[in-house]
Amino acid sequence: MNICVFLSAADLDERYTRPAREFAELLGKGGHTLVWGGSDVGLMKVVADGVHEAGGRLLGVSVDFLSSKARPGADEMVIAADLAERKKLLLEKADAVVIMVGGTGTLDEATEILELKKHRRTEKPVVLLNTAGFYDGLRQQFQRMEDEGFLPRPLAELVFFAEEPVGALAYLEESVGTR
Repeated sequence: MNICVFLSAADLDERYTRPAREFAELLGKGGHTLVWGGSDVGLMKVVADGVHEAGGRLLGVSVDFLSSKARPGADEMVIAADLAERKKLLLEKADAVVIMVGGTGTLDEATEILELKKHRRTEKPVVLLNTAGFYDGLRQQFQRMEDEGFLPRPLAELVFFAEEPVGALAYLEESVGTR
């Protein structure tokens, strides 16, 4: 399975890198392909290293202005002209999506896939990996959106919240296996 992971390129502390490394190892050992932003820095590097070391495949989609940070030696690397094209390519190449900790870029990518699901433009499974409670506030906001009628579909149809990497991958394997 090609699993797109949206996540930060920042250098983060162990409470975020440990679960990311764990998820990457599970992904690689499961024979899956990591589809990611292609960067060889920060948390993106941690995940790419983990997948590669565990025997998984790396499919990066970088963007022209960040191509100097692209990971050398990835199994496949595509350079998009801009961020919009990058998101489009990441989603086209993925069977499923995992949203890990990140900043505004990660949030932009997350809301794009959820908007596509909301309008039934995709049915790819999406997991939000809530490492160290990072997305507790966002989860609460999404729940309010559902409760107050802002979502035309139940929140559970849009995104699965996982607290641990093993639960995230198990959900994806089960979801993609039943499609």
